Amino acid sequence: MKTDKIVLGVLGGLAVGAILGIMLAPDKGEKTRKKIMDKSNDYADELKDKLDTLLGTINKKYEKIWNEGETLIAGGKSKFYDAKNEIKNTNI
Repeated sequence: MKTDKIVLGVLGGLAVGAILGIMLAPDKGEKTRKKIMDKSNDYADELKDKLDTLLGTINKKYEKIWNEGETLIAGGKSKFYDAKNEIKNTNI
């Protein structure tokens, strides 16, 4: 998670730097606003892609852990029933 925070911090810093650079540029207000909007949209799209990737990774890990848990439970039940049957058979 630390890497994700670093990446988000860097992206945020780049966004602030780009916005400040555009705002201080000697263009007309309309052009500057359009540039700010375009850059903001670019950064938002990039951030969304990174978030989608992160959520996909988390989802895959969750599914893997869930499947491993189900396998572990099934194995435990099987061992339990085997032991139970073995105890029944030795008491006969």
